[in-house]
Amino acid sequence: MPGSEPSLNIESLAFLEDAYADYLKDPASVTPDWREYFDDMRPTGHGEALRAGAPPTFAQRSSLPGPDTHGSNGATANGEAAHGTNRHEWNGETASEGAEALQERVDQLVRDYRVRGHIVAQLDPLGQPRPAPPELDPGFYGFTEADLNRRFSTKWMGGADERTLREIIDWLKNTYCRTIGAQFMHIDSLKVRQWLQHRMESTGNRLELPRSAQMRILRRLTDATVFEEFLWKKYPGAKTFSLAGAESLIPLLDLAIEKAGEDGVKDIVLAMAHRGRLNVLSNIMGKSPRRVFREFDDVDPNLHTGDGDVKYHLGHSSDWVTATGKKVHITLCFNPSHLEFVNTVAQGRMRAKQDRMGDIERRNGMAILIHGDAAFAGEGIVQETLNLSQLNGYSVGGTIHVVVNNQVGFTTNPSDARSCTYATDVAKMLHSPIFHVNGEDPEAVAQVLQLSLDFRKTFQRDVVIDMYCYRLKGHNEGDEPSFTQPMMYRAIERRKSVRDSYLDYLLALGGISVLEAKKIVENSQQHLEQELKAAREPTYQAPTEVRKVWTEFIGGPESQAVDVNTGVDAKVLMRLLKQQTEIPDDFRPHPKIVRLLAQRVEIAEGKRPLDWAAGEAAAFASLLVEGVRVRLSGQDCARGTFSHRHAVLHDVTDGHTYTPLLNLADNQGPLEIYNSPLSEAGVLGFDYGYSLDWPEALVIWEAQFGDFGNAAQVIIDQFLVSGEDKWNRLSGLVLLLPHGYEGQGPEHSSARLERYLALAAEDNMQIVNLTTPAQIFHCLRRQVLRKWRKPLVVMTPKSLLRLPAAVSTIDELATGKFHKVLPDPVDAQGVSRILLCTGKIYYELVQQREELGRKNVAIVRVEQLYPLPTADLEAALANYPDTTPAYWVQEEPENMGAWRFLRIHWGERLFGRFPLQGISRPASASPAAGSQNRHKKEQKALLEQAFAP
Repeated sequence: MPGSEPSLNIESLAFLEDAYADYLKDPASVTPDWREYFDDMRPTGHGEALRAGAPPTFAQRSSLPGPDTHGSNGATANGEAAHGTNRHEWNGETASEGAEALQERVDQLVRDYRVRGHIVAQLDPLGQPRPAPPELDPGFYGFTEADLNRRFSTKWMGGADERTLREIIDWLKNTYCRTIGAQFMHIDSLKVRQWLQHRMESTGNRLELPRSAQMRILRRLTDATVFEEFLWKKYPGAKTFSLAGAESLIPLLDLAIEKAGEDGVKDIVLAMAHRGRLNVLSNIMGKSPRRVFREFDDVDPNLHTGDGDVKYHLGHSSDWVTATGKKVHITLCFNPSHLEFVNTVAQGRMRAKQDRMGDIERRNGMAILIHGDAAFAGEGIVQETLNLSQLNGYSVGGTIHVVVNNQVGFTTNPSDARSCTYATDVAKMLHSPIFHVNGEDPEAVAQVLQLSLDFRKTFQRDVVIDMYCYRLKGHNEGDEPSFTQPMMYRAIERRKSVRDSYLDYLLALGGISVLEAKKIVENSQQHLEQELKAAREPTYQAPTEVRKVWTEFIGGPESQAVDVNTGVDAKVLMRLLKQQTEIPDDFRPHPKIVRLLAQRVEIAEGKRPLDWAAGEAAAFASLLVEGVRVRLSGQDCARGTFSHRHAVLHDVTDGHTYTPLLNLADNQGPLEIYNSPLSEAGVLGFDYGYSLDWPEALVIWEAQFGDFGNAAQVIIDQFLVSGEDKWNRLSGLVLLLPHGYEGQGPEHSSARLERYLALAAEDNMQIVNLTTPAQIFHCLRRQVLRKWRKPLVVMTPKSLLRLPAAVSTIDELATGKFHKVLPDPVDAQGVSRILLCTGKIYYELVQQREELGRKNVAIVRVEQLYPLPTADLEAALANYPDTTPAYWVQEEPENMGAWRFLRIHWGERLFGRFPLQGISRPASASPAAGSQNRHKKEQKALLEQAFAP
């Protein structure tokens, strides 16, 4: 505490209360400066009052205004009230207590309703009781029945300036304890908390809906209910992963799109798991029910390019026209069964759409993520998703999160699935509200939705809606849920549907007749019957997919790819390289960077060959001046893990940055370079999503070390390499994965090349392991300039970044091209052994050959490992004598790297001409040795074996 007096304000009250309580128990437990302060303010006779059971609060002793009178926080770090056993409990009113002290107690009660009211809110449609915290009882503060008619100030609540205690309590219960429970007091910003308090307390947290809005909700609930019942009737026993029990999701999404459209949103990307997906596709996304029924009938097994996917994983897009004529494009992402991993994919797609619209303020596009309760609490990708929300490289202006809370995960109860109160507690890491709502109260759902969209529009932050509901069927329609949740399903069996309950409510209001409601049901049923009939017509034709931004791009086999010229005029390259060394006069880079820039000047002037960083920088720069967007994202990618890139320079005097690649030309393409958070799956998912909606861009994700891709394996397996086959979705995303054996141990040597090769089939991706700067230059340019779009996986170097032999000339960039295979220029007829390899080991083999003087050994580099460069390799080996022994040499253990993959495809005799064997480290459970000396010994043995007689 600086100075003789502590700096006191409303925000510090919770801390002071804790410190004062500790001081009362033991003065020595607080620091000397605070002890002196509390000693000075401690009144005579306080010990008597304490023994009498009426401990004063710090606010009473210091004459500060009561907590949250003006919207203060008063919460602990985890957002809940900081109560001790008796901390705020009064057992009676002291004789000297006056009106101000009574008002303080009321203020404390109000604050506790704001913090803890959600605990007793009626959220569960099944009516499970919840224990009420004592601090919501007026008696906790010493109030009695006689106090209920006392009047207190309520200027801070909105409405009347004064109310009785009874009226205050009723208003607080209506606002915070009915079918909406709000968690918002964990938010640091006073402005945000006051905004939320005003919006909720001034209305009692309810919407007054006109009859037209109520009828719209009823129609949407009816469509949702009838759709599920229709599927059960027409396809008994089929898996639908029904929405039944959570039908309020349909009016929620309907209202969300309508209101977002009125607020200026032009594009919405949605993502969700399989539960309720068919209902959302049919009733929200505009997918014709006849297409859904056709998929159930499964009469078109060869309809889709590739192997396709199950119907409840498919996506869709369409145009939605609001009631006032505003058009909103809506997209539902394709999704695998791996719950929550689609989250950042959807956000990446939205970011790309916003960039394409020029929406730099992130206001014309919105992402809606629909979660399950068990997955939201259980999957770590959720935290990664939330963490991206306010980061410059990944923000989309706030995401609407909707948790469809079935209160069970497959067969697992919440008590077995999470260590926190709510499935949404992880979202308290953000300074955003969490609204819990009873899904059986559609009008409460509407209120929460409207409040959420207004909050997002105002503050551009994420919002979480936790919609409590239930799962009418089991995990799927063939499952028996009462095996594991007998009590829950007894309660479910006794309940009416959400639609029927809401209809009863409307009938009681007199806003609709039974005949009207019946007609709505009949119309919905007739529509589905007509769609089913159309689906089974022999003349049925599937609609043609609209490709929009993907019109000029193709997938399929590599044979369809048209080669392009990737060279760039030498003078242009030299100018672009020189521009990247030019910095403002008042910019002060680190002295080592000054030396680096001087070396790069020499490269630009042709006095030094290009190293890897220069080759890469030339590729970026040349694409940018051609108008191509370049996005590079990953851990430490601005500098580069191995301090080679230095794309973003830092001034040593004040830390501000300068990016030379942003200053090449007035009309250059956009450049984004973002150091990502320490997250693999979330960030890779985001960048994959971005690539789906900006196919003409160079979009790159770089791993800090190649094997860190392990932590993103779900994105790689379920999206990147199989998206074309399952969903006919192409991607040109580039993965830069540092790879190479330099003795850094098991975790920093291998990028797990074998895993990507194991996933390689049907020309689904490109896998390369390059050895020269010219190769990375042409490879990156080819990736963008060709219209053939496939993911590109690059095993990038580490030691080669500075290896004097691993260089290229300007001419190789200007007049060359990408080579899938780099042949050896030796005299083929004098060769008695052929060594085939890829990547860094090439340079060690060349050095060994020179030291041994073995000119009769050819060393051929396979730069592209997939799609297999069969024709290029056959041409490279054409002049070698038949039966010349060939050896595949790799640094990786025998069960890793490329060897087993190549052996399967090449067989025992390569092209039927060359006997083929492998040279590698022995098979191992771990990629590399932890000992530097062990590594050197193994590497020496490997090289000796490659040249053994």
